[in-house]
Amino acid sequence: MFYNIQTPLTKEEVKKLKAGDIVNISGVIYTARDAAHKRMISMIEEGKSLPFDIKDQIIYYVGPCPAKPGEVIGSAGPTTSGRVDAYTPKLIELGLSGMIGKGLRDDSVIDAMKKYSAVYFGAIGGAGALIAKSIVDEEIIAFPDLGTEALRKLTVKDFPATVIIDCFGNNLYEIGKKKFRQTI
Repeated sequence: MFYNIQTPLTKEEVKKLKAGDIVNISGVIYTARDAAHKRMISMIEEGKSLPFDIKDQIIYYVGPCPAKPGEVIGSAGPTTSGRVDAYTPKLIELGLSGMIGKGLRDDSVIDAMKKYSAVYFGAIGGAGALIAKSIVDEEIIAFPDLGTEALRKLTVKDFPATVIIDCFGNNLYEIGKKKFRQTI
């Protein structure tokens, strides 16, 4: 199926999505990579508020390149999601409803996704320049000292992604392996 998604991404919307669905996301999403995730978890452990309300939000795992003159942002391709797997279950528990990245996820992340209704979207690695065209505004909202890994608020329009793992644990990577095995 194909869906146009408007953020924030509610749990009711998450439950409609199935592994393999194609989506265009519009609205606000946030960026964070390893260092930003580590800082957010430290803030939680210290009893501090996060720089944004995580409930029903989507985090994109990206460290965008600097923008060229006249552009909103530089190339913005996904990074490997496994780098943040140690931190992700806690964020999902706090209300994070979507993640965008590339690559496999740890079982602890998938378990949290099933328990708290979250979804993992895949963006196309190597297509960072194309993806950047979907980003209409960007603002650093925390951790500017991290450079490209700073926490950003992005406004996106028709950001292309695929549901890789749905909130029921259906995993497009596993489905693909099974289909491949059946053809050989």
